[in-house]
Amino acid sequence: MAFELPPLPYAYDALEPTISKETMTFHHDKHHSAYTAKLNEGVDKDPALAGKSIEDILGMISSQPPLVRNNGGGYWNHDFFWKTMKQDGGAPSGKLAEAIDRDFGGLDKLKEEFNTKGAGQFGSGWAWLIADANGKLKVTSTPNQDNPLMDDAKEPGTPLLGNDVWEHAYYLTYMNDRPGYLKAWWDVVDWDTVGQRYEAVAG
Repeated sequence: MAFELPPLPYAYDALEPTISKETMTFHHDKHHSAYTAKLNEGVDKDPALAGKSIEDILGMISSQPPLVRNNGGGYWNHDFFWKTMKQDGGAPSGKLAEAIDRDFGGLDKLKEEFNTKGAGQFGSGWAWLIADANGKLKVTSTPNQDNPLMDDAKEPGTPLLGNDVWEHAYYLTYMNDRPGYLKAWWDVVDWDTVGQRYEAVAG
């Protein structure tokens, strides 16, 4: 297989009560596993994709069939999502904190814009904090399993954090209260990792 299911970087119950063990087990072992299998199915059908990284594939996604687009996005998005979280995630610091103050007027304003974007994403999708080509921070959202790395993204950029607003990410705990899930999720954002991602972009 070209791609393997990445293991969770923590125990299934590590993010409770924000994300339950039941949700994490179902989300990773069923959904992320299915995206991985179907991505491999799509890659196997096209010899031109052999040996390419997932980032390479996302960078040419406009030329790919839905099987590769949807599952390639699902594969990358979820791996990124797991790595964006930890228990007691701390707070932004250093260059990231300065950029948040500069571009949003503070963390509370970022959270407000992000939560609004996530709650307003019709149907299934993702909310993102990205850095554009100039290092400016922006909040955006994408439908389905699209992401800002795709070559046809409406708002391209380097993802710094992303939250899954598909119902399978929160329904077992929050039912249809997507805004409640978005608000609670900030408790487990790994700001050290987000800061490292920003510094890699901003220098």
